[in-house]
Amino acid sequence: MRTALLPLLLLASPAVAGSFTPPEGCTTHLTVQSRGCYVANYYTCEVDNPGDQWRADFDQEGMFYTSKIDRETQWVESYDLNPMVKQTLDANAADPANFSSLLATGRDDFEFSLSKDNGEHSNVKGYDQLTGQTVTIDGVTLQETEYEYVETDDAGTVLRQARGREYISAEFRNFFSGQSEWFDGTDWLPMDGSPVQFFFPGEKGFAATQPLFECDAVMSSLPPTPEVPSHDNL
Repeated sequence: MRTALLPLLLLASPAVAGSFTPPEGCTTHLTVQSRGCYVANYYTCEVDNPGDQWRADFDQEGMFYTSKIDRETQWVESYDLNPMVKQTLDANAADPANFSSLLATGRDDFEFSLSKDNGEHSNVKGYDQLTGQTVTIDGVTLQETEYEYVETDDAGTVLRQARGREYISAEFRNFFSGQSEWFDGTDWLPMDGSPVQFFFPGEKGFAATQPLFECDAVMSSLPPTPEVPSHDNL
């Protein structure tokens, strides 16, 4: 999807329209309500390569993040919207993320670099591994993974570090958040963005932009930690 299409996404906030409308030439195929007071809409666009997917995340105040992955779930580009910052995957990754390898072998190691349009640059190294467990959430069967990664700047200073569990769907070729821990430099802080409900075209709740779960708890807690790159959130 061309960057020029991004402003069209901003019109899909709950304050403007009650449901998510993707840019022209794009089609929404899945909506996921998750713990932690956010809802995500997944869509594909005609101008993209086959297998590319976009995701738009909403909290109670509207859309705050959107990202694009390719068929192998590489984090191609993302946008933080408050303020607007674009992040892209650098070319020639040392060890690209590979969803097919994870499915075939049970483990995928990755090492790549990211660039932001504000001049920041970072390097990410980690792994995803199937645990052998499957779960069914709202009728959707998912495989559980464990993961760990560290993100550093070019001097080697640790910027972010995370570990935990996520879920994958071979059918959707995508990751969904689970129970994770994010290191703040002193302590490991628990977070849980696990999916609760899945909605498909024609179902009530599809294309929703208002999150449903744990919003009171989020509003009464301390401000969340900064966005961290994971399969579910670049």
